[in-house]
Amino acid sequence: MSRPSEPSQDKKINPGDGREDMKKRKNDASQRNGAPSRLIDARIKELGDWRGETLSRIRSLIKQADPGVTEEWKWRGVPVWYHDGMICTGETYKNVVKVTFAKGAQLEDPSKLFNSSLEGNARRAIDLHEGDKVNDSAFKALIRDAVALNKSAS
Repeated sequence: MSRPSEPSQDKKINPGDGREDMKKRKNDASQRNGAPSRLIDARIKELGDWRGETLSRIRSLIKQADPGVTEEWKWRGVPVWYHDGMICTGETYKNVVKVTFAKGAQLEDPSKLFNSSLEGNARRAIDLHEGDKVNDSAFKALIRDAVALNKSAS
């Protein structure tokens, strides 16, 4: 017989204090009002150079490949695209736009788009420099494959 101060075996020991639910509601609300999308729009405009154009192009290709994608704004200013889990991030640096696929190591890349973070066990990235062209169909195929991988895991 258990004492009243001990948790029973059939109950959750740590059911939470509601913070996760509040966080989820906050994120749902920010997605509905388009705040992340507006922040990404502002970043593209703020960059005002080839990096903004490249980020805008990548974003457009992601949306074409997966119309159900959602956008978030994380880590003090990084666009992140999700569908049943993280697909990729779009970081901008002085000399490169880096598109990092969260599960890139698990994706086939017959067109050899991945050119960065090749040694890791999970991520793979595409570094785009000024003047680089993106193989649109190969990039969209990577996005679709990343979404399919996320769906298979959920």
